[in-house]
Amino acid sequence: MKYKRILLKLSGEALMGEQQYGIDSNRLLQYAQEIKEVSRLGVEVAVVIGGGNIFRGVQAEQVGLDRVQGDYMGMLATVINSMALQSALEKLGVYTRLLSGINIQQVCEPYIRRRAVRHLEKGRVVIFGAGTGNPYFTTDSAAALRAIEIEADVVLKGTRVNGIYSADPEKDPDAIFYKNVSFKDVFEKGLNVMDMTAFTLCKENNLPIIVFDMNTGGNLKRLVDGEEIGTLVTMDDIAESLRETAEQLQKNDSKQHPDKK
Repeated sequence: MKYKRILLKLSGEALMGEQQYGIDSNRLLQYAQEIKEVSRLGVEVAVVIGGGNIFRGVQAEQVGLDRVQGDYMGMLATVINSMALQSALEKLGVYTRLLSGINIQQVCEPYIRRRAVRHLEKGRVVIFGAGTGNPYFTTDSAAALRAIEIEADVVLKGTRVNGIYSADPEKDPDAIFYKNVSFKDVFEKGLNVMDMTAFTLCKENNLPIIVFDMNTGGNLKRLVDGEEIGTLVTMDDIAESLRETAEQLQKNDSKQHPDKK
């Protein structure tokens, strides 16, 4: 396995599947099966999931609610999704623990870093609910923070597209796909990876990010096996080296197979 400990970031919207709201049971089961497969391989898996399929804190002001109150509502939405994922995993025979950034003792353990690490070491899938437990911070920021705290090898951001593009590929057919980018590239090109707080946390702690298509079966396992899927965001010198290697391989292939030009 290329990675021993990963943090998987999932969006709440992804759980909707083809629905307009709520949780699609088929999509939930698919995610649970993907996580089970990599966990059974010995990879230590932590998960952060958003709550946008139920409520987003930024929606609060649009409907006349206080932003802070709205953010706490959004945190509770992430707990609902986390509980659903926990239930799906346990039905598949996976041992899990749900740790919350806010105290909900009847359904979640409080988040304690050492406890989270110990659960991972015992082979349990750890789900982090309620974001950071603070308003004004997204679940992207929670994912970056928790990944750093538990010393994860990488943040895997599962989306419905296969990586990072110069524009939204669902709206712009001419959008350019990036295989490897540096943190500097993302800043300069204004690429949509994670919110700036989360992204800066990863950059300052040299924590790589991989954005990939979670909805394609088997992608998560292929990633932890070391297959190059999605877009890798890493430090400037590493990204440049990867680009140069890819260009050289392409040149060598063109020389060996001139008919491909």
